[in-house]
Amino acid sequence: MSMASGGTSSTTPHKHTNRLAEERSPYLLQHAHNPVDWYPWGQDAFDKAKNEDKPIFLSVGYSTCHWCHVMERESFEDEEIGKILSDNFVCIKVDREERPDVDKVYMTFVQATSGGGGWPMSVWLTPDLRPFIGGTYFPPTDHARRPGLKTVLKRIIEQWQNNRPALESSGERILEALKKGTAVAANPGESPPPATQVADRCFQQLAHSYEEEYGGFRDAPKFPTPVNLMFLMSYWSVNRSTSEGVEALQMALHTLRMMALGGIHDHVAQGFHRYSTDSSWHVPHFEKMLYDQAQLAVAYVTASQVSGEQLFADVAKDILLYVSRDLSDQSGGFYSAEDADSVPASGGPEKREGAFCVWTASDVRELLPDVVEGATGAATQADIFMHHYGVKELGNVAPEQDPHGELQGQNVLIVRYSVELTAARFGISVEKANELLSSARTKMAKVREGRPRPHLDTKMLASWNGLMLSAYAGVGAVLGDKALLERAVRAGNFLKEHLWDAERQTVLRSCYRGDDMEVQQISPPISGFLDDYAFVICGLLDLYEATLQTEWLQWAEELQLRQDALFWDDQGGGYFCSDPGDAAVLLQLKEDQDGAEPSANSVSASNLLRLSHYSGRREWLQRSQQLLAAFSDRLTRVPIALPEMVQALMAQHYTLQQIVICGQRDAPDTASLLAAVNSLFLPHKVLMHIDGDADGFLRRRLPVLSSMSQHGGVATAYVCQDFTCSLPVTDPQELRRLLLDGATERRAE
Repeated sequence: MSMASGGTSSTTPHKHTNRLAEERSPYLLQHAHNPVDWYPWGQDAFDKAKNEDKPIFLSVGYSTCHWCHVMERESFEDEEIGKILSDNFVCIKVDREERPDVDKVYMTFVQATSGGGGWPMSVWLTPDLRPFIGGTYFPPTDHARRPGLKTVLKRIIEQWQNNRPALESSGERILEALKKGTAVAANPGESPPPATQVADRCFQQLAHSYEEEYGGFRDAPKFPTPVNLMFLMSYWSVNRSTSEGVEALQMALHTLRMMALGGIHDHVAQGFHRYSTDSSWHVPHFEKMLYDQAQLAVAYVTASQVSGEQLFADVAKDILLYVSRDLSDQSGGFYSAEDADSVPASGGPEKREGAFCVWTASDVRELLPDVVEGATGAATQADIFMHHYGVKELGNVAPEQDPHGELQGQNVLIVRYSVELTAARFGISVEKANELLSSARTKMAKVREGRPRPHLDTKMLASWNGLMLSAYAGVGAVLGDKALLERAVRAGNFLKEHLWDAERQTVLRSCYRGDDMEVQQISPPISGFLDDYAFVICGLLDLYEATLQTEWLQWAEELQLRQDALFWDDQGGGYFCSDPGDAAVLLQLKEDQDGAEPSANSVSASNLLRLSHYSGRREWLQRSQQLLAAFSDRLTRVPIALPEMVQALMAQHYTLQQIVICGQRDAPDTASLLAAVNSLFLPHKVLMHIDGDADGFLRRRLPVLSSMSQHGGVATAYVCQDFTCSLPVTDPQELRRLLLDGATERRAE
């Protein structure tokens, strides 16, 4: 497998070097040569602020953030601003992907005090880390109505000297209000809200914000939001015979189809960009995030299960092809992101948004000049390609989609016609059109390989690697693809080897690619947060269901016990995002939004439910119910904010079906039964495998399994509800029918 490569390292000596040069985060290293006395988040910086009684300037961003790059170029590379900052503040730089706990606390403050949020985030704190002023991007000098960073810094220095008690007390007041306002807790004895009503309301809220022409939710910018699409398909699965259920499925499939055809989908080098700046999914913001690829791969393979359409399966494979090629480390881990900006192939020092991905009409004509035999009007391969993908002589990006003029004359590829229509337009067969378009994309991919690459964030995060593990396991299982399942196992082994401290029984947040391609760790390493545990546990459960290797189930159980010990709120139910024992984190938050990534509490609600079935532990079922009760108010009022958690609530209501396969793990008859299960979208199931070992992992936990065995010496399936089981089934088609009938009965309950 070819490995991805990041930006080239400069050999010119640097005028300035600060402490960030010792860090491993690509974002912190981007700031290692600023004329600012940066510190990483940690005790050294806190002690300096206290000893010198200086306010802290906290700057938070991430390595693929466009406006973070802009603020660095304009302000943090400016000698005068660097001197003001270093002389008057203790300056701390944080990678939000490394320290989501720090980011969440201060973003909550910025949103509450300014009404908006985003990155880069700029916050000023007292030496005891209490925020008193915050914002996002600041230009270096006053611009229109926006005060410049120099002005803001001078005002804060003056206020700190002359009006410090007022600054501190207003910050304290806001912090206390935030502690009350962000509390999520259940009243003693409270039950989860009624699942069917919450699910209906979630569907209605999504239908209300749905954009019918191109799919998606709201007009522009448009985000993929896989959590919404997965909810809609789950909602359909229990409402197939209602008009609402049919509409939910149509909304999900239409959105996935339009995204696959759009410019948000990279037609030449696979994968999906972050979001679309317009309502038709045409012109994206070009960065590619690991968490988007992971969740979209699962959404597309699910769409292939429910619709039977090959397009969706192809897109799922296409996403994983991109991740395997460009975001994979040789250790088995996955990198975090690729940047939107890169140096144009034509040269020049300035990076431009999308330069790596876009094409002029003359680029395409030069590359694809051959006349196609039998095509009308002596059409060339370029003519056919340009027609199909909407390439125009003067470029196909509207000026309003290109505020900085970086895409003038350029084309973002978007499928404008079906292959059938394109073939008819040029008088060629559909097979010939497919062949021509495919060979054109291959030639263009080769050209792109020669262009200067965007920056690659080679940080490897436990949470996002957990999401990716689910994707490889899920897509591999549904498509019966051994290579994808082998890649999933490599990812599981990577997590165990590099992001699990067995001695301390702790998941680690992150590790890094060293200069010689080795995996590196910082000292001390960052301990994992709630999302690291929750997403990895979910990935391990999916890996068990895909491979039936019980070691993954066993590790998932161990991690769940650790998650409970570290993050569970005994008083109010639910999990805190970070360790409540960390005194440097001022707010104990519980994430109550399924956004670009699902909330770790949402994922945990499902994990607990699944694990209670695998382990026989009733307390995990109760804990899942307590968690859902803690979020009851939000689930009832705005379920659209928590579509992933609504899915967990539905799974509780319909109770999980246990599908038990008895047979030799690698035998063909076992594989046939598994293929029947994996061909269907069954959101409310746990899959178990038992072989002849009377003392197996699952049999020890679930004595009821001892009564199940192979029937007539061949692999046998049992479909159970609370371990009240169907008659044994040995025929894959009969098992498929039984599962479909079971789904119908569950909807009728």
